[in-house]
Amino acid sequence: MASTPNLPISSQSNSSAGAASQSQPPISTPAFRAFISRMSSSLRHAFAQRRPWAEMVDRSSMSRPDTLAEAYSRIRKNFSYFRVNYVTLIAFALAVSLITHPFSLLVLFGLLASWSFLYLFRPSDQPVVLFGRTFADRETLGMLVVLTVFVIFLTSVGSLLISALMVGLAFVCAHGAFRLPEDLFLDEQESNSTGFLSFLGGAAASAAVPAVARV
Repeated sequence: MASTPNLPISSQSNSSAGAASQSQPPISTPAFRAFISRMSSSLRHAFAQRRPWAEMVDRSSMSRPDTLAEAYSRIRKNFSYFRVNYVTLIAFALAVSLITHPFSLLVLFGLLASWSFLYLFRPSDQPVVLFGRTFADRETLGMLVVLTVFVIFLTSVGSLLISALMVGLAFVCAHGAFRLPEDLFLDEQESNSTGFLSFLGGAAASAAVPAVARV
Protein backbone atom coordinates (compact mmCIF):
# COMPACT_ATOMS: atom_id res chain seq x y z
CA MET A 1 0.00 0.00 0.00
CA ALA A 2 1.40 3.37 -1.03
CA SER A 3 1.84 5.82 1.81
CA THR A 4 -0.03 9.09 1.59
CA PRO A 5 2.24 12.04 0.83
CA ASN A 6 2.93 14.47 3.64
CA LEU A 7 1.40 17.90 3.25
CA PRO A 8 3.81 20.86 3.36
CA ILE A 9 2.34 22.21 6.53
CA SER A 10 5.46 24.14 7.54
CA SER A 11 5.65 26.00 4.25
CA GLN A 12 1.98 26.87 4.40
CA SER A 13 2.30 28.11 7.99
CA ASN A 14 5.38 30.13 7.11
CA SER A 15 3.69 31.69 4.12
CA SER A 16 0.58 32.50 6.15
CA ALA A 17 2.70 34.00 8.94
CA GLY A 18 4.61 36.07 6.42
CA ALA A 19 1.37 37.28 4.84
CA ALA A 20 -0.03 38.13 8.26
CA SER A 21 3.10 40.08 9.17
CA GLN A 22 2.95 41.96 5.87
CA SER A 23 -0.74 42.72 6.27
CA GLN A 24 -0.26 43.99 9.83
CA PRO A 25 -0.20 47.78 9.83
CA PRO A 26 3.02 49.57 10.90
CA ILE A 27 1.10 51.45 13.58
CA SER A 28 -1.01 50.06 16.39
CA THR A 29 -4.48 51.15 15.33
CA PRO A 30 -6.29 50.57 18.69
CA ALA A 31 -3.70 52.58 20.62
CA PHE A 32 -3.76 55.36 18.03
CA ARG A 33 -7.56 55.51 18.07
CA ALA A 34 -7.58 55.56 21.89
CA PHE A 35 -5.08 58.44 21.86
CA ILE A 36 -7.12 60.43 19.32
CA SER A 37 -10.34 59.79 21.25
CA ARG A 38 -8.76 60.84 24.56
CA MET A 39 -7.22 63.92 22.95
CA SER A 40 -10.49 65.03 21.34
CA SER A 41 -12.46 64.53 24.56
CA SER A 42 -9.81 66.44 26.53
CA LEU A 43 -9.91 69.32 24.06
CA ARG A 44 -13.71 69.44 24.14
CA HIS A 45 -13.63 69.50 27.93
CA ALA A 46 -10.99 72.24 27.89
CA PHE A 47 -12.86 74.48 25.45
CA ALA A 48 -15.99 74.04 27.52
CA GLN A 49 -14.11 75.85 30.31
CA ARG A 50 -13.11 78.74 28.03
CA ARG A 51 -14.15 82.19 29.25
CA PRO A 52 -15.93 84.67 26.93
CA TRP A 53 -13.49 86.71 24.87
CA ALA A 54 -15.56 89.85 25.47
CA GLU A 55 -14.98 89.46 29.20
CA MET A 56 -11.27 89.05 28.57
CA VAL A 57 -10.89 92.27 26.54
CA ASP A 58 -13.21 94.44 28.62
CA ARG A 59 -11.66 97.93 28.53
CA SER A 60 -13.34 99.05 31.72
CA SER A 61 -11.39 96.39 33.64
CA MET A 62 -7.97 97.53 32.42
CA SER A 63 -5.64 99.58 34.60
CA ARG A 64 -1.91 99.87 35.15
CA PRO A 65 -0.57 98.09 38.25
CA ASP A 66 1.16 100.26 40.84
CA THR A 67 3.84 97.75 41.90
CA LEU A 68 5.43 94.57 40.60
CA ALA A 69 3.86 92.62 43.46
CA GLU A 70 0.41 93.77 42.37
CA ALA A 71 1.18 92.87 38.75
CA TYR A 72 2.31 89.39 39.82
CA SER A 73 -0.84 88.91 41.88
CA ARG A 74 -3.00 89.95 38.94
CA ILE A 75 -1.19 87.59 36.60
CA ARG A 76 -1.78 84.66 38.95
CA LYS A 77 -5.49 85.38 39.35
CA ASN A 78 -6.11 86.13 35.70
CA PHE A 79 -4.18 83.06 34.59
CA SER A 80 -6.26 80.85 36.88
CA TYR A 81 -9.42 82.32 35.37
CA PHE A 82 -8.44 82.74 31.69
CA ARG A 83 -6.04 79.79 31.47
CA VAL A 84 -7.82 78.15 28.51
CA ASN A 85 -7.97 81.47 26.65
CA TYR A 86 -4.29 82.07 27.32
CA VAL A 87 -3.30 78.60 26.12
CA THR A 88 -5.40 79.16 23.00
CA LEU A 89 -3.56 82.42 22.28
CA ILE A 90 -0.16 80.77 22.76
CA ALA A 91 -1.19 77.91 20.46
CA PHE A 92 -2.40 80.48 17.91
CA ALA A 93 0.98 82.24 18.03
CA LEU A 94 2.74 78.91 17.45
CA ALA A 95 0.40 78.05 14.58
CA VAL A 96 0.94 81.40 12.86
CA SER A 97 4.72 81.06 13.21
CA LEU A 98 4.71 77.56 11.74
CA ILE A 99 2.33 78.44 8.89
CA THR A 100 4.52 81.36 7.87
CA HIS A 101 7.53 78.99 7.85
CA PRO A 102 6.40 75.90 5.87
CA PHE A 103 9.80 74.19 6.04
CA SER A 104 9.78 74.18 9.85
CA LEU A 105 6.20 72.90 9.79
CA LEU A 106 7.18 70.00 7.53
CA VAL A 107 10.16 69.19 9.76
CA LEU A 108 7.95 69.06 12.86
CA PHE A 109 5.38 66.90 11.07
CA GLY A 110 8.15 64.53 10.05
CA LEU A 111 9.46 64.39 13.61
CA LEU A 112 5.98 63.69 14.98
CA ALA A 113 5.40 60.99 12.36
CA SER A 114 8.74 59.38 13.26
CA TRP A 115 7.80 59.17 16.94
CA SER A 116 4.30 57.88 16.12
CA PHE A 117 5.19 55.19 13.58
CA LEU A 118 8.54 54.08 14.98
CA TYR A 119 7.91 54.09 18.73
CA LEU A 120 4.69 55.38 20.32
CA PHE A 121 2.06 53.47 18.33
CA ARG A 122 4.19 50.78 16.71
CA PRO A 123 3.13 47.19 17.56
CA SER A 124 5.50 45.73 20.14
CA ASP A 125 6.00 42.54 18.12
CA GLN A 126 7.30 44.42 15.09
CA PRO A 127 10.93 45.56 15.39
CA VAL A 128 12.29 48.47 13.39
CA VAL A 129 14.30 47.31 10.36
CA LEU A 130 16.42 49.87 8.50
CA PHE A 131 18.92 49.04 5.77
CA GLY A 132 18.69 45.34 6.59
CA ARG A 133 19.45 45.81 10.31
CA THR A 134 16.99 45.21 13.14
CA PHE A 135 16.98 47.83 15.89
CA ALA A 136 15.88 47.15 19.43
CA ASP A 137 13.40 49.39 21.21
CA ARG A 138 16.09 51.13 23.25
CA GLU A 139 18.13 51.81 20.12
CA THR A 140 15.06 53.20 18.37
CA LEU A 141 14.29 55.41 21.36
CA GLY A 142 17.88 56.67 21.45
CA MET A 143 17.84 57.54 17.75
CA LEU A 144 14.53 59.41 18.11
CA VAL A 145 15.83 61.36 21.12
CA VAL A 146 18.99 62.35 19.25
CA LEU A 147 16.92 63.35 16.21
CA THR A 148 14.58 65.43 18.39
CA VAL A 149 17.47 67.21 20.11
CA PHE A 150 19.06 67.94 16.73
CA VAL A 151 15.83 69.31 15.25
CA ILE A 152 14.84 71.42 18.25
CA PHE A 153 18.20 72.79 19.37
CA LEU A 154 20.45 72.71 16.30
CA THR A 155 18.12 74.00 13.57
CA SER A 156 15.98 77.08 13.02
CA VAL A 157 12.91 75.16 14.21
CA GLY A 158 13.88 75.55 17.86
CA SER A 159 14.45 79.31 17.60
CA LEU A 160 11.13 79.67 15.78
CA LEU A 161 9.24 77.79 18.50
CA ILE A 162 10.97 79.69 21.29
CA SER A 163 10.24 83.03 19.61
CA ALA A 164 6.55 82.17 19.19
CA LEU A 165 6.32 81.00 22.81
CA MET A 166 7.98 84.18 24.04
CA VAL A 167 5.55 86.34 22.04
CA GLY A 168 2.57 84.41 23.38
CA LEU A 169 3.82 84.50 26.97
CA ALA A 170 4.58 88.22 26.69
CA PHE A 171 1.00 88.91 25.62
CA VAL A 172 -0.34 86.71 28.42
CA CYS A 173 1.76 88.43 31.06
CA ALA A 174 0.86 91.90 29.75
CA HIS A 175 -2.86 91.14 29.74
CA GLY A 176 -2.69 89.48 33.15
CA ALA A 177 -0.85 92.44 34.66
CA PHE A 178 -3.25 95.09 33.31
CA ARG A 179 -6.54 93.19 33.76
CA LEU A 180 -8.28 93.92 37.07
CA PRO A 181 -9.28 90.58 38.64
CA GLU A 182 -11.77 92.02 41.16
CA ASP A 183 -14.81 91.14 39.02
CA LEU A 184 -13.68 87.55 38.45
CA PHE A 185 -15.30 84.75 40.43
CA LEU A 186 -12.81 81.90 40.64
CA ASP A 187 -13.36 78.81 42.70
CA GLU A 188 -10.28 78.32 44.88
CA GLN A 189 -10.60 74.54 44.74
CA GLU A 190 -10.66 74.66 40.95
CA SER A 191 -7.65 76.95 40.94
CA ASN A 192 -5.61 74.54 43.07
CA SER A 193 -6.63 71.39 41.24
CA THR A 194 -5.94 72.57 37.71
CA GLY A 195 -2.82 73.97 36.18
CA PHE A 196 -1.15 74.80 32.93
CA LEU A 197 -2.19 72.27 30.26
CA SER A 198 -3.65 69.99 32.91
CA PHE A 199 -6.60 69.22 30.67
CA LEU A 200 -4.20 67.49 28.26
CA GLY A 201 -2.65 65.30 30.93
CA GLY A 202 -4.99 62.41 30.28
CA ALA A 203 -4.22 62.36 26.57
CA ALA A 204 -0.49 62.54 27.19
CA ALA A 205 -0.75 59.71 29.71
CA SER A 206 -2.62 57.52 27.25
CA ALA A 207 0.14 58.06 24.68
CA ALA A 208 2.88 57.31 27.23
CA VAL A 209 1.40 53.98 28.40
CA PRO A 210 2.48 51.87 25.39
CA ALA A 211 5.89 53.59 25.31
CA VAL A 212 6.56 52.90 28.99
CA ALA A 213 5.37 49.32 28.63
CA ARG A 214 7.76 48.83 25.71
CA VAL A 215 10.75 50.11 27.71
